[in-house]
Amino acid sequence: MRHLPAPLRRHLTAIRALAVLTVLLGLLYPLAVTGVARLLAPGGAGGSIVRSGDREVGSAIIGQSFTDAAGAPVATYFQSRPSAAGDGYDPTSTGASNLGPEDVVDTLPVPGAVNEDGEPDEGRLSLLTRVCARSKAVGELEGVSGARPYCTPEGTGAVLKVFPGRAVSVNQACPATPFLTSYRGLPVRCATPGEDHAAGLTVPVRGNAGAPAVPADAVTASGSGLDPHISPAYAALQAPRVARERGIALAEVRRTIAEHTTGRALGFMGEPAVNVLELNLALDNARPR
Repeated sequence: MRHLPAPLRRHLTAIRALAVLTVLLGLLYPLAVTGVARLLAPGGAGGSIVRSGDREVGSAIIGQSFTDAAGAPVATYFQSRPSAAGDGYDPTSTGASNLGPEDVVDTLPVPGAVNEDGEPDEGRLSLLTRVCARSKAVGELEGVSGARPYCTPEGTGAVLKVFPGRAVSVNQACPATPFLTSYRGLPVRCATPGEDHAAGLTVPVRGNAGAPAVPADAVTASGSGLDPHISPAYAALQAPRVARERGIALAEVRRTIAEHTTGRALGFMGEPAVNVLELNLALDNARPR
């Protein structure tokens, strides 16, 4: 080794260090951490798998959708909150939409236009319109008002682009009827897809909607997109529908919700939450559909 050229000795030293660190940090350390985790929390280390009989039905720490083949909610089940992870609750695409409160203007699809892949132009929905559309859909499913501030009755963001002498309801494509006929004396018209509204002043319109009947977690995704919980308020909203569709007493459904509601961590951190998978599974086990 001492007789080898200096550059070669440095390379061999680097290779030895790589091999040692690979074994220590890439093999022994993960095995040790996994072993300790299995001793302290066997279920959590294995993915917190939830079973029904001999079947694995999901994970207690990863949410899932309770929809049919067409993507429509299955009425007999409590519904989870929305997910921005891939096509929904995809652990390989975990993350948020990265859209903030200022994302209020849609990009309307242009009829006949295609994207770079030759597919029809679908435009892009703003965060506000996504929230409005979800709130409207949840309201219709649960039989309550889905109205929210800054939303049109049709479930789009109530946003104007104001120019000298006119205003445009930018999230309502023509020939839709604008949610306002005028704004501060200016006539309001619908938006023409493909028209450039960047120079206009963006004005979200709050409207006269009061406190929303649909909770926030019913219309917004979690930061990870994998949250398996909903708020007790959202569970309570869904309880009458689930009881009706299953043909059981509302009191029984509410009692099951209470049994699967966890409190704040250490008594003060976070908010109470309901695990949707465990709640639906408990109802199935108590009263098979």
